Amino acid sequence: MLQEFKDFIAKGNVMDMAVGIIIGAAFTAIVKSLVGDLINPIIGLFMGGIDFVNVYWVLSGEVPDGASLEAAREAGAAVFAIGAFIMAIINFLIIAFVVFMLVRYVNKAKEAAAKAEEEVVEEEETGPSELDVLLEIRDSLKK
Repeated sequence: MLQEFKDFIAKGNVMDMAVGIIIGAAFTAIVKSLVGDLINPIIGLFMGGIDFVNVYWVLSGEVPDGASLEAAREAGAAVFAIGAFIMAIINFLIIAFVVFMLVRYVNKAKEAAAKAEEEVVEEEETGPSELDVLLEIRDSLKK
C-alpha cells in the first residue's frame, strides 16, 4: 500500500496540482494587495475619502464614532462589515477573471496543437489511397 501511495504522489497530475495550489496562494496574496492597496483607495476617493474597508454597521455593542472595523471587532461589537464583504467580492471577481483567461489560453493552445496534429495526419494521407493502388494494379494486369 505504501508503494501505491508513492506511485500516486509521483504521478504528474498530483505534482501539477500541488504547483497550481502554491502558485494560486501566491496569486491570491497579489490580488488582495491589488484590491486593498490600489482599488479600495480609488473607491474610497469616490465615496468622499472614506476608507472602504472600514465601512460597517454596528448590530450590537458600543463602538466609538469613527472607529475602524478592527477596533470595533476588538471592542466585542457585532458588526456587519459591508466594506470587507465587497472587498472579498472584488478579490473573487479578479481571481475568477484571471483563471478564466488562463483556462481560455490553455484551451486555445490545446486546439492549436490538435489542429497541427490533424494537418500532419492529412499531409501523410495525401498519397494514393489503397483503392487507387488496387485499381492501378488491376489496370496494369489487364495490359
